[in-house]
Amino acid sequence: MVPVGMDHVRVHPKFLHSNATSHKWALGALAELLDNSMDEVCNGATFVNVDMLKNKKDATKMLLVEDNGGGMDPDRLRQCMSLGYSAKSKSANTIGQYGNGFKTSTMRLGADVIVFSCCREKEGRSSTRSIGLLSYTFLRNTGKEDIVVPMIDYVKEGEVWAKMTRSSSDVWKNNLEIILQWSPYCSEDDLLQQFNFMTDQGTRIVIYNLWDDDQGELELDFDTDQHDIQVRGANRDEKKIQMARQCPNSRHFLTYRHSLRSYASILYLRLPRGFKMILRGEKIEHHNIVNDMMMKQEVTYRPQPGPDGVPKDPSMVAVVAIGFVKDAKDHIDVQGFNVYHKNRLIKPFWRVWNAAGSDGRGVIGVLEANFVEPAHDKQGFERTTVLSRLEARLLQMQKTYWTTNCHKIGYAPRRNKKLINGSEDKDGSPEAPHSSTKGLPKRTFSAHVFSGQQKSSTSSFHSSHKMAESCVTRGLNGTGKGGYSSNDKAASFGGVRTQPLAAKSNSKEADVSNGHNSIQQLTNENTSLKNRLKRLEETMLHELQNERDKNKALTEQVRALEEQVQVLNNEQEALISIFEEERSRREMDEEKLRNKLKEASATIQELSGKLYSGESHSYTKREP
Repeated sequence: MVPVGMDHVRVHPKFLHSNATSHKWALGALAELLDNSMDEVCNGATFVNVDMLKNKKDATKMLLVEDNGGGMDPDRLRQCMSLGYSAKSKSANTIGQYGNGFKTSTMRLGADVIVFSCCREKEGRSSTRSIGLLSYTFLRNTGKEDIVVPMIDYVKEGEVWAKMTRSSSDVWKNNLEIILQWSPYCSEDDLLQQFNFMTDQGTRIVIYNLWDDDQGELELDFDTDQHDIQVRGANRDEKKIQMARQCPNSRHFLTYRHSLRSYASILYLRLPRGFKMILRGEKIEHHNIVNDMMMKQEVTYRPQPGPDGVPKDPSMVAVVAIGFVKDAKDHIDVQGFNVYHKNRLIKPFWRVWNAAGSDGRGVIGVLEANFVEPAHDKQGFERTTVLSRLEARLLQMQKTYWTTNCHKIGYAPRRNKKLINGSEDKDGSPEAPHSSTKGLPKRTFSAHVFSGQQKSSTSSFHSSHKMAESCVTRGLNGTGKGGYSSNDKAASFGGVRTQPLAAKSNSKEADVSNGHNSIQQLTNENTSLKNRLKRLEETMLHELQNERDKNKALTEQVRALEEQVQVLNNEQEALISIFEEERSRREMDEEKLRNKLKEASATIQELSGKLYSGESHSYTKREP
């Protein structure tokens, strides 16, 4: 009960339209209605049916969503039509929690919706049938200032359905007249025939006056595929549709944005046993994206508890299935993580790695993260520290998986930057010489002096070089060939002439000189690289400082705006105070004037009485 003296909040009909714009995507709004049917599994729902109907009054197309769940009794239907009411928020197994999904989703798809709900007998209560109309067209055309929802109810008495009046029969009849005037149905019998499509329980939602797109056509496309409901406009990409025919394992990634059948097939991670979704007469085949993977791996992610609201439940983990899509060898740009919350897909193919090149292509993942909070439209998550940590971890997973396995699907092998830096420090190569200056002469000397010859030690080369010099000296002194001693002959390399040996020695000395030149060249290149790195570092620091300055300037602007807002708030409060004082003063003046008016009236009456009595007295004296 509302306390005496407390007013109800008034909600203008325009709020229905503005509130519905929270759904930017038509299929996202349709998914809200599928969620409501899925939540009815606990009440016996075995199917949800989505179809297209024709309006008998004007032959326009209407959207039907029905299920055989527990239905809604009159009280619950009124709660459903109310704004912000939800009995699901405390349930651990239901998807909805804000109590706003039915209104936002139906008003996003069309201007008007009529609901038929049948609730079976339970807990001593009789079976009921209820009809409710939420019509933006009715509210707008009749100039209503509040949201008015006409509803009528029936109750089963024996084998007969009788009218159930909550206030008076006149109100019931008035609601029926409004429903017949503004709904697609012409008579009460037409309304009651809708319950023939149900058994003893269920809900039937009919959305009509569907919205048009910018080109004046229906936003929902019922004609392209007779067994699907698609979306026109920017969400439809003909190139992706063609690619989906060539790459069937990537079909859901390429078509879920415009096809309800494709989107609904991956909307739930697990479909309850015995429950089926039917779209325009044909069953929607549930699809697990994990089945599209090859080279699958599983990584367990456990959020770290902290002061920012991360749950400390040790069982709160996310098992991430990651792998290449089976069409990855075609090098198509398919990637992203499918993040579910309480069995419901919230972020389809979430792209966490936006690499400039082809890195990351083909890697997809699936996980259920119940520790992050979905947004009110269930098309994303609330931006929290928990989500940022999850995003960073998924990015790391994708990079690690891609770097390790990309060569298996035809990409050039990638090497971890840390490993590359480590190998450059330890391994020498002609393109990247050893970083130690101590080893440079030895490696360069070996590379140039002994090129194309049998390797020997540095000491043996020096001894041979000295021997050659000795032979040349003896030849110059006129010793001749016969002048060699037996030791000299033994050291003469088998009788080799001294001049060719000297020439060979000079050649080797030239090679040594070239080796030293190479060392100098590499040293210069090293210095040049260091200078370039230094300049690059200075540039990066300069850019970082610029970003910091921009951030500081923006922060100051925000602070200045906040101060302006505070000043305006203060001025508003001051004006309100002035108006209140003025109103109090005016009321006091009015009270004074009323008192004076009363006094004047009393004086007039008193004088009139005296005048009347005086006239009567004078009249009596005149009589003889």
